[in-house]
Amino acid sequence: MADVAIMTDSNSGMTQERAKELGVELIAMPFLVNDHVYFEGIDLSQEQFFRYLQEGAEVSTSQPAPGVLVDTWKRLLQTHDEVVYIPMSGGLSNSCMTALALSQEYDGKVQVVDNKRISVPQYQSVLDALLLAERGLDAANIKKELERTAEIFSIYVTVDTLKYLKKGGRISGTAAVLGTMLNVKPVLWLGADQLEAVSKCRGMKAARRTMLELMKKDLEGRLKPWYDQGRIRLMTAYTNVSEEQIAQWNQEVKDVLGVSEVETAPLTLSISCHLGPGALAVGAAYAES
Repeated sequence: MADVAIMTDSNSGMTQERAKELGVELIAMPFLVNDHVYFEGIDLSQEQFFRYLQEGAEVSTSQPAPGVLVDTWKRLLQTHDEVVYIPMSGGLSNSCMTALALSQEYDGKVQVVDNKRISVPQYQSVLDALLLAERGLDAANIKKELERTAEIFSIYVTVDTLKYLKKGGRISGTAAVLGTMLNVKPVLWLGADQLEAVSKCRGMKAARRTMLELMKKDLEGRLKPWYDQGRIRLMTAYTNVSEEQIAQWNQEVKDVLGVSEVETAPLTLSISCHLGPGALAVGAAYAES
């Protein structure tokens, strides 16, 4: 049985502490803030990131340097037979395509998974990879299984402010002004290659309710075959909100969707820079366990 190392990036929302607990190799995503490079969860915390945003800093995303990936794979292959790397969706970043190209030099010992996910659904993929490795699957078959179930997920998010959607060019300045005046909170669906507006609500309470209605519809429709088998796990995510708000949101999800527990994680900074502070999300994804 092959000894397989599982590796992902911080776009999953997984923290360095949680990665260590699970035995996962976690690549910190780089960000350029006012011409200085920071790394998510290393020298750039959630609190620092949102302080920079609120101060009007110039923030841009980047991808791991090829040398970082290659050096990490070489190190892992000294103690493991194979590596499975689960980066963010190839439709949202070039980092997956870069990793796929680099992995061709490793004779199948490094398998890069494009399973169309980011944030908590990507997090779930990492948990699945760990379980599949425990069951004795080799790297190639773990990749095959994760990509087979790649699009069995859904994630909705709402924002507390329209400022950052406007800044990123996703809504016009006029729409942002009117929306702010009318307390409009858009509900967005985060797909494999896009952030798409699916509803507009008056107030955060209505937006939360709409997200849960949409998720319930997915569970009773598109995701139903796997939901009925107990193969769907519910998750929540957030940007820069209080512990009390997270607890309230988690309880609301449990009550409305009828589940006893949810996995929760901060939304990755790659998404957060477009959403700003105060965002909430609910996700569902295929789960091996």
